[in-house]
Amino acid sequence: MKKQIQFTYALVCALAMILMGTEVSAQIKMPAASPAATVKQTVGLGEVTVEYSRPSMKGRKVFGDLAPYGKLWRTGANASTKITFSEEVMLEGNKVPAGQYALYTIPGEKEWTVVIHKNLKHWGDGGPDYKQEEDLVRFKVNAKELDDKVETFTIGFNDITNNGATLQIMWDKTLVPVKITTDVDSKVMAQIQEKVINGTDVKPAMYAAAANYYADNNKDLKQALAWMQKANATNPLFYNMHYQAKMQVKLKDYKGARATAEKSLEMSKQAKNADYVALNEKLLAEIKNK
Repeated sequence: MKKQIQFTYALVCALAMILMGTEVSAQIKMPAASPAATVKQTVGLGEVTVEYSRPSMKGRKVFGDLAPYGKLWRTGANASTKITFSEEVMLEGNKVPAGQYALYTIPGEKEWTVVIHKNLKHWGDGGPDYKQEEDLVRFKVNAKELDDKVETFTIGFNDITNNGATLQIMWDKTLVPVKITTDVDSKVMAQIQEKVINGTDVKPAMYAAAANYYADNNKDLKQALAWMQKANATNPLFYNMHYQAKMQVKLKDYKGARATAEKSLEMSKQAKNADYVALNEKLLAEIKNK
């Protein structure tokens, strides 16, 4: 009986030590081999978010070996890369509705296939569970060679414009650009129609915003000037006065532009805004030359 008790006690102690060891090891926090990252970019009037894991080269050959040519790739490490669009976009001319998708690629020596996939549950490349019929769209893009190596796999955004951007997939000396475009103009024009043209309580800031959009996008410049003058008549601000002067220059009203720019210069000095002081001085010099 005594021996049985001793054995039971020893067994309990051993189990306790194992459990304690497991708990301690579970509490050890170590760097991930491929750290997770999230990159978010405003594109047009919406946002594009990419969630992915970032492996490093570590002396290995990447494309054609670690990521084989002609084979579906998770576009990173661990789970498939996720890409979320808050609004409908066009990827290289292909319509992609708002939503979250898995981003896969098929690397090639000169040309890559980009895959927008609807199933978000796959680990890695999905293996036998991956079904091509669950793709939303596939399209090809040309890869570019970089001058310098990118050690750690990177997804980012470049070439930001009012209605688009370029998603860049980069690793080693390879860059894969994916052009994103959005329909901004029709949405902005609809807002201007509703809130400014048909609006019953139009604030100075709304007149100014509509005026600047018209001026910046080569629309009705006379209408843009009229809206900016309304904004400045109610709530004159040095930067809006400057924009009004620039519109007057485009319409060749140099006398009016000079008077507006001088007023903007005076207000900029009072506001101690060195940037607009310089901008107005430059604009006045241009007006003088005309």
